[in-house]
Amino acid sequence: MKYSDIFFDLDGTLTDPFEGITRSVQISLEHFGIEVRDRNELKCFIGPPLWESYMKYYSLTKEEAQEAVRRYREYFSVTGLFENEVYDGIKELLSELKNNGLRLSVATSKPAVFSKRILERFGLFEYFDFLSGSELSGERVKKDEVIEYAIKNLGIEDRAGILMIGDRHHDIDGAKKCSVDSVGVLWGYGTKKELCDAGADYIAGDISFLKEIILQ
Repeated sequence: MKYSDIFFDLDGTLTDPFEGITRSVQISLEHFGIEVRDRNELKCFIGPPLWESYMKYYSLTKEEAQEAVRRYREYFSVTGLFENEVYDGIKELLSELKNNGLRLSVATSKPAVFSKRILERFGLFEYFDFLSGSELSGERVKKDEVIEYAIKNLGIEDRAGILMIGDRHHDIDGAKKCSVDSVGVLWGYGTKKELCDAGADYIAGDISFLKEIILQ
């Protein structure tokens, strides 16, 4: 097989976090007098670093964005992280990949402490050899930093054997910065155009085709 190390994004790739993330964002924005009635408008927060999205989509200052993240976490850390569901076919895919001897890791901009709890709650943690996420302090939040952290801790020397899988351009951008191949998946929150424009090496419209890419 061409690939031996498979890195998965979490939100929009392994699980659909729409309910928990958008509700947490909605509550945090209320602190600034911003009312969002249709939470579909907050889908843009799924994937990118939170502080970046608050500044980009609601013009918050850096200090305001940090406060928004704090208020987001008040709800998310207790309730929002479990308002989530695993995409159909993911568990079966992970099981088959493990049975084929591949090493699986999660590479996410979400804080590792939250990611671990989500993976454990939904029975996914057992499939992974390593979890690379950000810190609550804001350290290691960019996707290339997350990928590099995984590479270093796993002791990988040949990057040609790594495949990064994600649903947003941030995943593809991070992979390219780290000189690893990438797959953009279409069941998450990024569009095909977004993923193609970012330079994804492969595009997978369903889990069956993703498996073919990984096991080639």
